[in-house]
Amino acid sequence: MTKFALLLAAAVIALSPANAHEAQHHPAAAVPATAAPATIVDVVRDPADLPGPLARRGPQTVKVDLETVEVTGRLADGSTYHYWTFNKKIPGPMVRVRVGDTVEVTLKNAADSMMAHNVDFHAVTGPGGGAVATVATPGETKGFTFKALSPGLFVYHCATPMVAQHIANGMYGMILVEPEAGLSKVDHEFYVMQGEIYTEQAFGTEGELTESLDKLLDERPEYYVFNGAADALVKKPLHAKVGETVRIFFGVGGPNKTSSFHVIGEVFDRAYPLASLTSPPLTDVQTITVPPGGAAMTEFKVDVPGRFVLVDHALSRMERGLKGILVVDGPAQPDTFRSHQQHDDEAASGH
Repeated sequence: MTKFALLLAAAVIALSPANAHEAQHHPAAAVPATAAPATIVDVVRDPADLPGPLARRGPQTVKVDLETVEVTGRLADGSTYHYWTFNKKIPGPMVRVRVGDTVEVTLKNAADSMMAHNVDFHAVTGPGGGAVATVATPGETKGFTFKALSPGLFVYHCATPMVAQHIANGMYGMILVEPEAGLSKVDHEFYVMQGEIYTEQAFGTEGELTESLDKLLDERPEYYVFNGAADALVKKPLHAKVGETVRIFFGVGGPNKTSSFHVIGEVFDRAYPLASLTSPPLTDVQTITVPPGGAAMTEFKVDVPGRFVLVDHALSRMERGLKGILVVDGPAQPDTFRSHQQHDDEAASGH
């Protein structure tokens, strides 16, 4: 039996309906990686790259096309990493549907992949969240159809053993199932996901970095990332203007660490814990806890200009790549905030 066949068999057994939706898996036999591709790609998804709000409408059929592609991308300045992705970006594309919609998912595993892949949508009511139906070896295409029964913001991820390995290498994204009445209008929406990367080499090492399964199993990441790479959302910041409203769809791919999501210098006017969009939101929230495989939605008005830093308030993680920037342009608002010193309009961002 080939290694691909062994991997496929392990996936089918582990993800069969008789097993739990997210059963614990032991490492499966992996196919050795070949030399890295010559092309270095940008895997970072721009936080503004997401579908816009849906018009008021009845249930429809929505087609979702995913391709699992293994690429070498920039992890940090001076270093690269061999990522496993949905559609060559991290996170994978944000899917946006309405409750009651029928969703047709097609997953193609690129022919040059070295691994089998699939997808598990947490929004799905069905075996493995669709993982059982989409186990695809390189070059294969699989699919399934589901009805979006529950509104909310849900994570999706690859669920081929070893599941944590596939997620840590970048295979996660989110699907928004809007309530029937939709969401309130805001000026800007952003798509941000947190993850961990486990490398054999120490943080800051230059060159091509390789994955460490030992560190993964010990839950000792070298890098923490927003949208796939160290300091990715510093280089691709969020943008808004004074007086505008902002909504952040925030999720944790993980696979292991809980986030304490916080925007330094802002207060969430409304926060939806665990992304329950049909529950009353919390108001005036400083920090929101999001578990791995979970999500939250936050909304706030930006009242003053400046650079506002997105963090996990487990702040040591900032030193391992986990920070982003919200740039707010516009006139000063001294009645709301003013420094007692001159030249402090771009003041430091810690507290």
